[in-house]
Amino acid sequence: MLAVLALPAAWLAAALIFGLIPANPGWREPTRGVTIFVRTNGVHTWLVLPKRTRTIDWRSLARAEHLADPRLGAAAHVAFGYGNREFYLNTPRWADLSAKTAFLAALGNGAPLLHVEHDLAPRNDPWTRPIRLRKAEYARLAEYIRRRFRLDAEGRSLPLTGRGYGEADVFYEAEGGYSAIFTCNEWTGRALRHAGVRMGLWTPLAQSLTWRLDARRHDG
Repeated sequence: MLAVLALPAAWLAAALIFGLIPANPGWREPTRGVTIFVRTNGVHTWLVLPKRTRTIDWRSLARAEHLADPRLGAAAHVAFGYGNREFYLNTPRWADLSAKTAFLAALGNGAPLLHVEHDLAPRNDPWTRPIRLRKAEYARLAEYIRRRFRLDAEGRSLPLTGRGYGEADVFYEAEGGYSAIFTCNEWTGRALRHAGVRMGLWTPLAQSLTWRLDARRHDG
């Protein structure tokens, strides 16, 4: 029994320790560049990117016709989240989450999905942190996200038509896995580390990300 209780405690301790140790310690936010956003609901995080830049046009993968209301595809930004398939599809509300679903997801059971939401105007608020990236950094971030889309033989993304939380979002088949080690928030953190941003070595919790983003202007 003690061993079972020790596992969550060890996981939390590791999340704290590795969240404090930065990757890319020399990175500083530029004064000019591409502005993206990191959004959180306190548990889960998303990356919110401009839909069109010279680097990438996300409309080729996140197409308006995939939405329940294609008119909402005119939004200027698009948010990307990553998670376990069963978790995403069977827990539209936190009250729907079962211990079995959470346990199996933590063990790495099931395929991942990308959750993509078209967003009109993200703003700096308690749930959304803006961050500027250099052109090369944004290109690396876009590459990381793009490679998570599973594509068909013609290079087209694979939406789960009709599956989303509302009219402006949809799930897509994704590459990779999901577990207690590679969580939705670690996916976000890994994307930022890949871009070159100063970020904790391991970010399994939403707070692992938001703490670092809030502290970035004071990093010495």
